[in-house]
Amino acid sequence: MEGADLHGPARGGHSLRPHCARPHPGRGDQRPAACRDQVRDCVRCWLLPYIPFCVPVAREQREGHWCCQPGLSLPGRSPGLDLVLGTFSGPGISSYASDPARAGESLRGCLEEALALVPAARQGETPVFLGATAGMRLLRQKNNSQARDILTAVSQVLGQSPLDFWGAKVLTGQDEGAFSWITVNYLLGRLIQYSSGQWIQPAEGTLVGALDMGGASTQICFMPRGPILDQSSQATFHLYGTNYSVYTHSHLCFGRDQVLLRLLGGLLQSSPSALLRHPCYHSGYRTTLPMATLSESPCVHTVTPLDPTQNLSVEGMGNPGACVMAIRKLFNFSCQDQGDCAFNGAYQPPLQGQFYAFSNFYYTFHFLNLTSRQPLSTVNASVWDFCQRPWRLVEASYPGQERWLPYYCASGLYMLTLLRDGYGFQEETWPSIEFQKQASGTDIGWTLGYMLNLTGMIPAEVPAEWRAQNYKVWAAGVAFVVLTLVAILGAAAVHLLWLQD
Repeated sequence: MEGADLHGPARGGHSLRPHCARPHPGRGDQRPAACRDQVRDCVRCWLLPYIPFCVPVAREQREGHWCCQPGLSLPGRSPGLDLVLGTFSGPGISSYASDPARAGESLRGCLEEALALVPAARQGETPVFLGATAGMRLLRQKNNSQARDILTAVSQVLGQSPLDFWGAKVLTGQDEGAFSWITVNYLLGRLIQYSSGQWIQPAEGTLVGALDMGGASTQICFMPRGPILDQSSQATFHLYGTNYSVYTHSHLCFGRDQVLLRLLGGLLQSSPSALLRHPCYHSGYRTTLPMATLSESPCVHTVTPLDPTQNLSVEGMGNPGACVMAIRKLFNFSCQDQGDCAFNGAYQPPLQGQFYAFSNFYYTFHFLNLTSRQPLSTVNASVWDFCQRPWRLVEASYPGQERWLPYYCASGLYMLTLLRDGYGFQEETWPSIEFQKQASGTDIGWTLGYMLNLTGMIPAEVPAEWRAQNYKVWAAGVAFVVLTLVAILGAAAVHLLWLQD
């Protein structure tokens, strides 16, 4: 485990149910809804990449029954929950490692966005939570003092806002994967469905696994057919009256951006020179980047120290075979002969069921036009063909996409290696992967699962009294905000400047 469990340990793994021990001191019973009576109100949620949050909205009475306003519900899921997508831009808080105070200041835009949408009368009773992911996990490994200072700075800013700040924490990789699993299965209605005024348990075997590819880490989470032998890779839920035990694992430093940096570092160590010939870049592509992009990454380990004051010139070769060989050196596959092991000694039970692959998995395979469940052999051949195209032709074919265009070859071959050789998807199981950005019109990611868990919007027991009638006002008319930051690599703003060349 990379950190403490979010809500404490549970038998057979760690539980993600809200903590219900006692009310928040001095503020009445503002605990998550799962800790109180099963009561409900209409809620509208804004899911911004940096700030998902929810507030109550008006209801109306029709034919003697309380109903949410038209459009304020997700069919087949919790009645009264409406998700509205928004946008927000900015670097992760881990990029402010050298100036932690700026991390706190960077949140003011998020707060202004939230305060403009939360009624002033409800702001004081609106809980705020902050969660950070792989970028802060990396920074904590590299410099725990800087990570602590950043959390202190953001806590100070959030604590001074009119909202009710309940704390900030760095999520473990296992929790991040499990929250994504909750998100995708909730949005697809695989946990429970609400139809014609009653709750319906979905058929057995309809749950889907989650494959998440971030910038600094990648997560896999699914419900295996048999027992989970490594309890540190198990998360347990009790949702809607059903027990769930899922396998969840996060591979730190195997996110897309960190793999690209590690790949550069490995090639440089193999052939130290002022000019690096890169097999994963298209032939004819040339770029120059500061060596500091490698030396500052906590994921790049080289035998020979790197001089951060020097620049590195890179020239593409367009050789997918050599690229795959270089990528495989980033993995340790020796444990696979022992069974139930993915790579780098990480336990993984046999794959089971359908999977949703999202985030950078989706963006990469969508660009390569490989999201239509083509056979694995076709996918592999298509990526190789793309990698062998000269840079001048690639650049001419995709105008206006220069920022990420040079890296789709390396990203595609890396993700193929991870999914096939790492996780174990083969020709017959490859069609079980569905590359998607959204489910039911909502972006897939860990943030919605995190919000649902912290606020208790997914109850432990089947809410028999939840019907499209007689809605009670949710205890104390609570409004809530869940502020989550998708923290990327420490000093990510510096590290990724070269990607924009």
